[in-house]
Amino acid sequence: MNNLSLYGWNEELFQLKQQSSFKELSHGRVTVTHKTCYEIVAEDGFYTCELAGNILYGREASEYPCTGDWVIFQIIDTDKGVILDVLPRQRTLYRLKNGTVSEKQAIASYVDKAFIIQSLDDNFNVRRIERFMLQMTEEDILPVLVLTKTDLGFDPEKTENALKHLSHKIPVFYTSTESPESIQKLRKSVSPGETIVFTGSSGVGKSTLINFLCGCQMLQTGAISNSTGKGKHTSTRREMVLMPDSGVLIDTPGMKVFGVTNDNSDSLLEILDISDYESKCKFKDCQHINEKGCAVIEAVENGEIDKGVYESYLKLRREAWHYTASVHEKRKSEKSLSRVIKEIKKGL
Repeated sequence: MNNLSLYGWNEELFQLKQQSSFKELSHGRVTVTHKTCYEIVAEDGFYTCELAGNILYGREASEYPCTGDWVIFQIIDTDKGVILDVLPRQRTLYRLKNGTVSEKQAIASYVDKAFIIQSLDDNFNVRRIERFMLQMTEEDILPVLVLTKTDLGFDPEKTENALKHLSHKIPVFYTSTESPESIQKLRKSVSPGETIVFTGSSGVGKSTLINFLCGCQMLQTGAISNSTGKGKHTSTRREMVLMPDSGVLIDTPGMKVFGVTNDNSDSLLEILDISDYESKCKFKDCQHINEKGCAVIEAVENGEIDKGVYESYLKLRREAWHYTASVHEKRKSEKSLSRVIKEIKKGL
């Protein structure tokens, strides 16, 4: 028997299930997402499930289950089932779907915290941290920065200076698999029933860190590359594991590109520590690009705001605007197509 409360099941989810037409059937949480099937943890065991027709043909692909989703399914064999319903998502981490400008893809749902994993080598990239933080803010997911491989040697002062506009907003952990106490501090930050998603590029040690947090070999890890000195990427799917007597951890494939789908400019200003300057701008609708009397631009020129931070603001804002405009145009096109189809049906 599995204790689903350790996986995050609670009274709120129970009430959501009561609103489903399939409330009398079994429920469980998606632990692994494959191309055509899903692995589910339920109270009475583990199941491999496929999608029922009402989901496969009645919903958009973006609405198909993702790792972390709670689903209702019909048992059809000892360890097999069919998913008939997906409970409404909450606190979902999204990314821009590869090859698109207006479609977002769910990475994991019902996430409490997101560990942004970066190694203290050539992988360290503040701009990437800002990008991850922006995606999480809109969904009320708490971002946590986890810096790995401190044993390889790094410049603490340089690192802290690069993070000074972020470190007072989010928890920051310095870790090394060679330092058990650093892993223990991170382990204590995870509470029973919490869901933590691990994000970051390939080779930063996400799977290795999960194994250390769990105290055993839960996920496959790659050897160190002789040419780069970095861990070889092995994660190719989003997979959930249960920490002993604690929360659940979701590993994700390394992502070099994490397109912006959050168009909230206030969130961006707050994350980059620019919001206090915005209130001093001459015009309330100031875009902080080239307007006269812009306190943000003045702060950049005076060195109060780092030029790299300001350039990051412009880039992320431009991406968010492009995404929003693309979504609007897509919806407009879909509405026009629907009207044409209705007119054709009337003429038949």
